[in-house]
Amino acid sequence: MTGARLRSVLVVVPVRDEEDLLPGCLGALHRAVGHLRGLRGDLAVEVVVVLDGCTDASASIARAAGFRTVVTGGVGVGAARRAGADVAPRGVPAARTWLSCTDADSTVPVGWLTRQVTLAEAGADVVVGTVRPRLDDLSPDRATAWRASHAPGVANGHVHGANLGIRLSFYLAAGGFAALPEHEDVALVEAARGVGAHVVADAAGEVLTSARLVGRTPGGYARHLRDDLAPREQARRGLAG
Repeated sequence: MTGARLRSVLVVVPVRDEEDLLPGCLGALHRAVGHLRGLRGDLAVEVVVVLDGCTDASASIARAAGFRTVVTGGVGVGAARRAGADVAPRGVPAARTWLSCTDADSTVPVGWLTRQVTLAEAGADVVVGTVRPRLDDLSPDRATAWRASHAPGVANGHVHGANLGIRLSFYLAAGGFAALPEHEDVALVEAARGVGAHVVADAAGEVLTSARLVGRTPGGYARHLRDDLAPREQARRGLAG
């Protein structure tokens, strides 16, 4: 049934104390959901916000946005994503349900969900999308290094939980999100490849994410921005000199 017309879309957003950035994330999701519903009234679309051990105002922000919430007790990003995916609709064939993932510090473009649905119905089982940090929030050397290593509009194939989609049937066949403290997104895509999923790298639905240098996990994108980009720029300057 790969490539068949979808019947439902579930969006999962894990949250850990993101009261400052969560309103932007949820506002962007409202627009993306509205855009998809305007084009595809036959699709059931739901956003699930997983509040993972939040101690700030994230819960009230999510509930005020009108999205469904799930509360977990600080279980970590992998288990939190899994808890969100667990509320996938019953009674709909898993091959006709699409699971989209983003992060609470990120904002998706208005056509994000529509793009993933289009790729899914064209045969993709997994969509690995690109992300872009808020470059104005980076130091000039890091921003320069990021631009030097990312060609606009080119899919690099890097896996980001902030911009990921997977057919539910392959999500289940791959064992779902592992209860890992980080890189659960990479592990899922690797497992999906192992069970025969058709993985598509795409740059059309690029997601804007925070440029913070200290994230919610030891590694992840924040570590990349902090530790990788500045040395890369210093090396480039040395070669240029």
